[in-house]
Amino acid sequence: MQDRTTPRSPQSPFRTAFAALSGTSIEWYDFYAFATAAAIVFDDVFFPADMPASLRTISAFATFAVGFLLRPLGGIVFGHIGDRVGRKKTLVITLLMMGIASFAIGLLPTYEQVGVLSPILLIVLRLIQGIAIGGEWGGAVLIAVENAPKGKATFFGSFAQLGSSVGALLSTGMFSLMNLFGDEAFDSWGWRVPFLASAVLVVIGLVIRTKLEDSPVMDEIHAEQKKNEQKKQEQKSGEQGRKRGGASKLPVAEVLRDDWKTVLVGVFALATATGGYYVVTSYLLTYGTDDQHLSESMLLNGLTLAAFLELIVTPFLALLGDRIGAHKVVVGGLAGVVLLSIPQFMVINTGSIVLIYLTMLAMRFVMSALYGPMAAILAHGFAPHVRYTGISLSYQVCNLVFAGFAPVTAVWLSSLAGGAYWPPAVALMVVSVIGIWCTLRLRTYHQQRVAAEAPATTPEQVAVSA
Repeated sequence: MQDRTTPRSPQSPFRTAFAALSGTSIEWYDFYAFATAAAIVFDDVFFPADMPASLRTISAFATFAVGFLLRPLGGIVFGHIGDRVGRKKTLVITLLMMGIASFAIGLLPTYEQVGVLSPILLIVLRLIQGIAIGGEWGGAVLIAVENAPKGKATFFGSFAQLGSSVGALLSTGMFSLMNLFGDEAFDSWGWRVPFLASAVLVVIGLVIRTKLEDSPVMDEIHAEQKKNEQKKQEQKSGEQGRKRGGASKLPVAEVLRDDWKTVLVGVFALATATGGYYVVTSYLLTYGTDDQHLSESMLLNGLTLAAFLELIVTPFLALLGDRIGAHKVVVGGLAGVVLLSIPQFMVINTGSIVLIYLTMLAMRFVMSALYGPMAAILAHGFAPHVRYTGISLSYQVCNLVFAGFAPVTAVWLSSLAGGAYWPPAVALMVVSVIGIWCTLRLRTYHQQRVAAEAPATTPEQVAVSA
């Protein structure tokens, strides 16, 4: 392992940002392909035809939800590897896991062919996807943020977040293309093509990532670790030295001991960016097709346009975050979600394509504002030697609690009100208001950590460094 005493050629921040983007795009493509298929086809393919329609829909979304059960485990396991061994190797492993699982989904037999074995295999592969994506996000964010020039962490960190937009764009675009072959062809083989096509994307991603150098922060961590080992005989307690930069023996234990408040607040700050996303995509797709009997292709096209808009505006909103403060941009985005939650579903009832597309675009714009800058906000909330574990734990626990069960919960809340849209919309508003408070608390925790670690000798210097 190369350390800071060994000269290394500088790595272009754009190169590392592109590597983060390419990998997360592929992983989120696979993840969103499952979400889209669960919304429109899995209920017919993997469950018995004599099951009530509403129960089949909930069962299909449940297979989507189980992928989130193991995401925190993926964050812990790969966070540990990423904090001790390195970001790059971890990202190669997660990409391979996701790609193999997704390709296998495209080959699964239907319920008619093998009975209950079909949904069981689907769930197993979904769990593998969950572990992989659980370790992916934190590493991709850090490889971009830790290579970013000073004052540009929000902008370069947003490239990893753009993978969500690219993945959603590719996924919905692929499903829209397969829909052109007609319902019969789509239900029999068309839905499999997006999953099988992921194999090509994974090969491209692996080529890019294997040529990447690891984060320079890892050089510092390993160099500090060597110094700590040399002083071990002279120091009975090396806790302070380890805490300052050497690799932690058990990162998850240190995070839960020292930074549990940051993890907890981070979970709720991310709730709308994760769970809310699936409410305005997967659940909206189900509500529009099943309850309002709108064209499946029309809604998929609208979601594709919205993903394209997110891809364009996210870097600019991240740049705005570097200029005025990432926390301010996120709070503004959350406020926008509160205002648009009810109109987003009201226009579905009108059947107007123009109104539906406009609200889809508006909602995705404000969600881009809170999603893009969050990478840098979370990364700055933890010390470098436990950063991979810290941000992964926050993000993946949030996905388990809020995102994984968001479509199922939305369907359930709607059914309690006789199929009305307002319960899921109101729930999204409440979560967003809580997110505003938590985002502001993250800023406070960041300032406190910087102030505690800064070598400033006066209160004025501490305030400036924070």
